[in-house]
Amino acid sequence: MADKKKTEEQAADTPATETPETEAPKAEDAKAGAKEEAKAGEKPAAEAPAEKAEAKSEEKADEKAEEKKTDSVSDLADLGNIAGDAPEGDAAAIAASTAPLREQELDKEGRAYATGRRKDAVARVWIKPGKGKVTVNGKEQEVYFARPTLRLIIDQPFTITERQGQYDVVATVRGGGLSGQAGAVKHGISQALSKYEPELRSTIKAAGFLTRDSRVVERKKYGRAKARRSFQFSKR
Repeated sequence: MADKKKTEEQAADTPATETPETEAPKAEDAKAGAKEEAKAGEKPAAEAPAEKAEAKSEEKADEKAEEKKTDSVSDLADLGNIAGDAPEGDAAAIAASTAPLREQELDKEGRAYATGRRKDAVARVWIKPGKGKVTVNGKEQEVYFARPTLRLIIDQPFTITERQGQYDVVATVRGGGLSGQAGAVKHGISQALSKYEPELRSTIKAAGFLTRDSRVVERKKYGRAKARRSFQFSKR
């Protein structure tokens, strides 16, 4: 009995010997794990050069774009090429290219007629090609409008359209003062010029000469000396 117990204890203490059948699966598992680890280590190494190449290409593209900008901005003449969509000319030129032309409106004598208004003044204006003579109520403009500023107001439509000295003007004005009458004649000349040369309408309109100036004197209020002026205050 004692000998049997010793042999069993010795058998329990000695490690079990592994057979070739049990060793083969373990070896295959170890090889598979080593391959996976090798692949996992190779992936970051392969991805790193690709990312570096992309970063370098982006930096080169940015540098080329900056060089182009600096080269183009170095000369003021090239600013137009940079802003390719920037409109050339003023608002009048842009409007002229898009606005449709109207028909020319002339009377039997070949004149263009229009009515101008400013404050309480109303002017009837006829224009025709000539040497730049302006007649207002049967008098020359130097006599009727003695102040140079009033004559400048009348000449504004011809100045912006570059038609100075090319048209004769005959006007009759009623109502208001000299300032209002000059504004009425200017309004009438602008309207008549746009009828004689429809292609100039956009230029005149851009300057605001075709719009009737609605500013008039404010009416007097009761309880006041004028529109805003109060009577002198007396404490006693």
